[in-house]
Amino acid sequence: MVKLNKIYTRTGDDGSTGLVDGSRIAKDEALIAAIGDVDEANSAIGCAIAHLTSLDPIATPPYAARLLSELSHIQNDLFDLGADIATPATDGDVFAPSDMILRIIDQQVAWLEVKIDQQNENLTPLSSFILPGGNISAANLHMARAISRRAERQLVGAAKLRPINPAALKYLNRLSDYLFTACRTLNSEKGDILWVPGASRCA
Repeated sequence: MVKLNKIYTRTGDDGSTGLVDGSRIAKDEALIAAIGDVDEANSAIGCAIAHLTSLDPIATPPYAARLLSELSHIQNDLFDLGADIATPATDGDVFAPSDMILRIIDQQVAWLEVKIDQQNENLTPLSSFILPGGNISAANLHMARAISRRAERQLVGAAKLRPINPAALKYLNRLSDYLFTACRTLNSEKGDILWVPGASRCA
């Protein structure tokens, strides 16, 4: 059980921060950058959820309730992911979860893959790249998608310095794919905004 009785501790005033095992590392290390990016992506997803829940129920598209449920599921998974990344591996660690250690597992990755495939079945094939935008919820998820890709890059960098749960890396990779299909779903009524190569060049 997590208990947050005090918000500030002053222990990070020297530019370091604590990991789950009590060890401390610099706040500018790739590992901490990845954790921060996961938090940032989660916040962008929260903005999309807030917009979806503010819509008039009568005007809400039929897929909105499903996306709200899936996005809330992902927000919880992202806290699992942050906890996983913040828990250093021990000698012989196979990154299996336990009562004391929270780890991302392959089942969570597989869940994302199922949701990606389900959404993709209802989307038309793309003929070009998509410009980020559309409605407010989709724009926020495009932001979350870009941030999750940054988190993955940071975690790949961190993995060069310390052992990282392979399932955590897989989860971030699939997350950006899920968010991409979710953006397309949210924009499906008006259609994707496609990139037109060279459209702004002078004639």
